[in-house]
Amino acid sequence: MSLADLRLRDYTPVAAIRRELTHVPRAAVPAVDVHNHLGRWLGDGDWLAPDVPALIDLMDEVGVRTIVNLDGRWDVELDANLARLDRAYPDRFVTFCHLDWSLLHGPDPTGKLIAGLRRARDAGARGVKVWKDLGLTVTDASGAKVLPDDPRLSDVFAAAGELGLPVLIHTADPIAFFAPLDARNERLEELAANPDWWFGAPGYPSFDRLMAALEAVVARAPGTTFVGAHAGCAAEDLAWVDGMLTRHANFHIDLGGRLAELGRQPRATRRLILAHPDRVLFGSDAFPPTRAAYELWWRFLETEDECFPYAPGEAVPPQGRWDISAIGLPPEILPRVYATNALRVMSPQ
Repeated sequence: MSLADLRLRDYTPVAAIRRELTHVPRAAVPAVDVHNHLGRWLGDGDWLAPDVPALIDLMDEVGVRTIVNLDGRWDVELDANLARLDRAYPDRFVTFCHLDWSLLHGPDPTGKLIAGLRRARDAGARGVKVWKDLGLTVTDASGAKVLPDDPRLSDVFAAAGELGLPVLIHTADPIAFFAPLDARNERLEELAANPDWWFGAPGYPSFDRLMAALEAVVARAPGTTFVGAHAGCAAEDLAWVDGMLTRHANFHIDLGGRLAELGRQPRATRRLILAHPDRVLFGSDAFPPTRAAYELWWRFLETEDECFPYAPGEAVPPQGRWDISAIGLPPEILPRVYATNALRVMSPQ
C-alpha cells in the first residue's frame, strides 16, 4: 500500500522509545475511589457492577478500600443502590444521590429540591452528585436552559452543606468539546464517534461561561464542601483549577476520568497536587472497575515512568493521539490523595 493511500484511522504508530515500564499491582496505601459508577443510571437499566462479591475481591487485590458510587439518583432508585451496596457491604461502598431536575418544571422547585436532599440524607446518601446536564441540557418550565449558578439553586447547594452532604459536581466537559468541529480540534476522532458530546453548536453556553457558573456556585455556598469532578472540571486549564483551590477553601478536586489530560502535563499536575495536597482526591471513573485501570492509575501516581499509553490495548487512544508520563508523588503525599482527603470530605459535618 502506498503511504499516500494510508488513512488516518489506520495509522497506529507505536512509540520507538525504549523506557522503563513499572508494574504497580497495588496502591501504596488503601485507596478510596471517589468517582465511580456502579448503579443502573449509565447502564441502560443494568447494574454496571453485576457481581458485587467479585468486585470486592478485585478491590482487595488492588488495594481499594472503598468505592464511591455516584449513581444513587433519588427515591426508589436510591434505595435500591443503598440496599445493594452500602447496607450489604458497610464501609466498602458509599452512595451519592442526585437532584431531580424535573422539579424545575413545577411550583416551588427550590423547596422541593431541598426536601429531596433531606429525604436522600435520611435514607443513607452520603453526598450529592451533580452532573454536566445542569448547564447543558436541563431546562425549566419556560424551556430555558438552567445553569449551575441559577438563583433558584443557591439555597439548594447551601442546604447540602447544612445537611452534611458534600457535592461532587461535574460542570462542562473537555474544552475541545466546545470548540469548532474542524481540522484543529484535537478530539475530532472522539467527537466523530460520539457526536452528542459536542457542545459547540448555538444554544449551548461556552466552556468559560460554565466555569464562571461553577465558581459562583462554590462562592455562594461557603459552608458546603464541593469536589470538582474530573480535575476540577478543567483538566486542560490547571492554572484556573489552582486559582479555584486558592480562592475557595471549600473547593476540592478529584482526578477521575482525566488520566489522558493530566498525564500529558505531568509537571503541572504534580505542582498542583503538591500545592494543595489536602484538596485532591483520587478517583478513577473507570467503570466497570478493572485491575488494568487501577494499576494504570497507581503507575501514574507512584512512579516516574515516561511515555506510556493511557489506554493500553487501544489501537487509537480514545481521548487523543498522545502518550502520558507519570508524576511520582512523594510517599508522604500519597496517603492524603488516596484516602485521607476523601474520608475527611465524606465524614459527617
